[in-house]
Amino acid sequence: MSPNLHPMINVAVKAARAAGSLINRAALDIESVRISQKKANDFVTEVDHAAEQAIIETLLTAYPGHGIWAEESGREHGAQDSEFVWIIDPLDGTTNFIHGLPVYCVSIALAVKGKVEQAVVYDPTRNDLFTATKGRGAFLNDRRLRVSKRIHLKDALLSTGFPFRPGDNFANYLTMMGDVMKRTAGLRRPGAAALDLAYVAAGYTEGFFETGLQPWDVAAGSLLVTEAGGLVGNFTGEADFLDQQECLAGNPRIYGQLISILGKYSKFASAGEKAALRQARHAPVDDTAHVADGANGGKDDAAPQEPHTDNNNAPF
Repeated sequence: MSPNLHPMINVAVKAARAAGSLINRAALDIESVRISQKKANDFVTEVDHAAEQAIIETLLTAYPGHGIWAEESGREHGAQDSEFVWIIDPLDGTTNFIHGLPVYCVSIALAVKGKVEQAVVYDPTRNDLFTATKGRGAFLNDRRLRVSKRIHLKDALLSTGFPFRPGDNFANYLTMMGDVMKRTAGLRRPGAAALDLAYVAAGYTEGFFETGLQPWDVAAGSLLVTEAGGLVGNFTGEADFLDQQECLAGNPRIYGQLISILGKYSKFASAGEKAALRQARHAPVDDTAHVADGANGGKDDAAPQEPHTDNNNAPF
């Protein structure tokens, strides 16, 4: 581990690598892994639990006075009243993992007084280590990260996540996805939100959006994005997004253009915007209009709507 990393990042990296080793060993024999279902289409494995335990033990050995907020065990470990809270997703992309699709990661963030200050996202299949410390930048292994420089939405590659839970508004999401797809170079659904955000930070994609996410899905990745020069918020551009189950990230120019498209789909949209969206759903589709819009960039040159960038405020 680099001596230039923050001491807390070094501990988090140790924890992430320990979890990654467990995951890699289990991946050699997926068929023997015990799987259970928390909710419809929401799976957990014995590997999730073992990886989470390894992370918690490593963190609390170094910082016994810190709090823990983990996907599988909640807040039952660590100090309950600490200003330092580790937010953990031991295996983001469990569905990919149990199918043998090598797109998943370990996500660890440290929030101090409700603001994320340290972040580690570790991809054990590629041995890719993403790290960020607030004010010190974001890195992939030893390489400094910067978000993509593309400024036109028609040239942008975006990632997203599909709704899969009972009660999710599939019709709304399909409309939203179509609204985005016709204006961009492509839309991908890798299946691990923490990696999606890390890839925005690395400049592999220009933006990411998804609903229904929990803080442990986005805490670490959001700091990677902002420390790489990007922006993160909800669909209307508000930066206090972490517990709102609505996440939008991108480089500054693409982020602003995505707000102009996705804002009306936000649960925080105005009543007038929601009414206009309902009306638009029942209007005839004009394919020539959106082709022309995509050809000339549509709203590509719109000024970016930049929120207050001291993001990641959350009630921990």
